[in-house]
Amino acid sequence: MTDNNQNASISELTSLFRRLGAPDPEDWASSEIKENIPQLARFLFLRSAWKLIVDEDNYEWISETITQSARRPNDPCAGLGPSLRRVLDQGVEKQDINDIVRIKQYELLFGLLYMLDDPSDLEPELGETGWVLDEVDASGKRTGRIVQGMYESALDMDPSGREMRPRK
Repeated sequence: MTDNNQNASISELTSLFRRLGAPDPEDWASSEIKENIPQLARFLFLRSAWKLIVDEDNYEWISETITQSARRPNDPCAGLGPSLRRVLDQGVEKQDINDIVRIKQYELLFGLLYMLDDPSDLEPELGETGWVLDEVDASGKRTGRIVQGMYESALDMDPSGREMRPRK
């Protein structure tokens, strides 16, 4: 790829990363083009994963969980509702509950992302066996690029912008 084409591609990709809300869009785009790292796939996977983590200012899930557990007390995970009720009855603030859950969800996300890259750290019996997350194109065909190292960028993607640091 010529330098002009590469610069145009970086510019277009930077614009896309910026529209998608990426921190440091220039770095993501430059790395994608110059190093052939599937940064767009990494970013979109991480952004999607963060949407599964409780928003730091949304406490509705607590009441919804308590209500749902009361309606369906034998469902899987229904024990969470009564546990939340007891914690609230002890005077624990919803923000504290939210922070605990949010941090534990992030720790799980980080662990899963790390496990994608180096499962033998957690499962020595695997030996040289492992797994990968493949990038695919719009038709579902593998591009040949492996999406990896996401644990390195997980904190950067915290929607609060504080990288999971405590609120002031």
